[in-house]
Amino acid sequence: MSREWCHLCHDLLDELRPLATELGWTLRVLDVDADPELEARWNELVPVVLGGDTELCRYRLDAAAVRAYCRRFPLESAP
Repeated sequence: MSREWCHLCHDLLDELRPLATELGWTLRVLDVDADPELEARWNELVPVVLGGDTELCRYRLDAAAVRAYCRRFPLESAP
């Protein structure tokens, strides 16, 4: 969850991109200001990184938490 005008959001996303590439993730950035339900739920709690419904970190990237979450899922090997 992010906001276009939020510098912390931009900083976290810049740090998260290389980690996502390393882990094989596809990032989906949702702008809370574009959806009244998201804004009501997340408002001042952005930036926040979610893995599904699990909050992995908020405000600053916690790479260890993201890696720990990813370890819960086996890597698919190529045939």
